[in-house]
Amino acid sequence: MGSSSDTACTVATAPPSPASPPATATTTTVVLSPCAACKILRRRCVDRCVLAPYFPPTEPHKFTTAHRVFGASNIIKLLQELPEEQRADAVSSMVYEANARIRDPVYGCAGAICQLQKQVNDLKAQLARAHAELAGARAQHAHLVALLCMEMAAGAAPPQPTTAAAAYLAAVGSQLAGGAPAAPVDALYVVDGAGGMQASPIGWVDEPLWT
Repeated sequence: MGSSSDTACTVATAPPSPASPPATATTTTVVLSPCAACKILRRRCVDRCVLAPYFPPTEPHKFTTAHRVFGASNIIKLLQELPEEQRADAVSSMVYEANARIRDPVYGCAGAICQLQKQVNDLKAQLARAHAELAGARAQHAHLVALLCMEMAAGAAPPQPTTAAAAYLAAVGSQLAGGAPAAPVDALYVVDGAGGMQASPIGWVDEPLWT
């Protein structure tokens, strides 16, 4: 038998690579602050707290004011009975009424409403007086213009400026001639003791409408 030669097989192996560090998972911790109502009442704020959307932790005074007048149980009961789209308006009304009740324990928000209504009535009366004065001034002005038109149509020579119509005509003539008007064109005219009319130094357009 022939001699058998052993053949050695060499397998090249790659050097071991350095082990990569394990990936660290980043976790974000969210801290939920309780609402102002639960914080003031010192209770746990649940996930679906009925007070949380309307009493945020940044506005504790809102719940403090409402809780002082209405109480927490009444606020919760009212919000639970209302539709969700009306709860924000209800909370605003409760906070406003509570503030008014603290300022005025007797009348509350009714006192503020009465005061505002009185101001509205006073303004309406002032507006009515202003409209009456304006209508009277316009009627007086139209009457004087009609008198001037009648005198100009008659062709009579204008007398001395003793009457209202003569004074108005002299002022218009002076203004048309290029000179300064002798009296205001839009002046108010008052009846003197002798039954005549005299020009007032205040024009009807410059008279204050509000007293």
